[in-house]
Amino acid sequence: MKVLLSIKPEYAEKILDGEKKYEFRRTVFRDTSIKKVVIYASSPIKRVIGEFEIDSIIALGIDALWKKTMHCAGIEKDFYYNYFYGKKIGYAIKVKKTRRYRKHIGLNELNVKYPPQSFLYLTA
Repeated sequence: MKVLLSIKPEYAEKILDGEKKYEFRRTVFRDTSIKKVVIYASSPIKRVIGEFEIDSIIALGIDALWKKTMHCAGIEKDFYYNYFYGKKIGYAIKVKKTRRYRKHIGLNELNVKYPPQSFLYLTA
């Protein structure tokens, strides 16, 4: 099984280019059998553009998580802290191996009607 994540296009590209090694989330899926993330590049692209294998998922306090991941975060410190504002625990999905799709895919091709707010399990 895979999970579909909506990611801003600039960060999706950084992940696929190997510059961003962590995808940060305020909440994360509980199914530990998930090994791949399918990347939906949000507006203005609005297409599925690739995927990555999950190395691990790190759950830490916000300051500790930044200290552990800042070297390959792919985002600015201010953006990070604004994103996690009000949260005590943050999650970082560590990217293992990426795959860019040659042909971008519409959500309808995955039988998905709407992009996920946080994540969506994919069974196919």
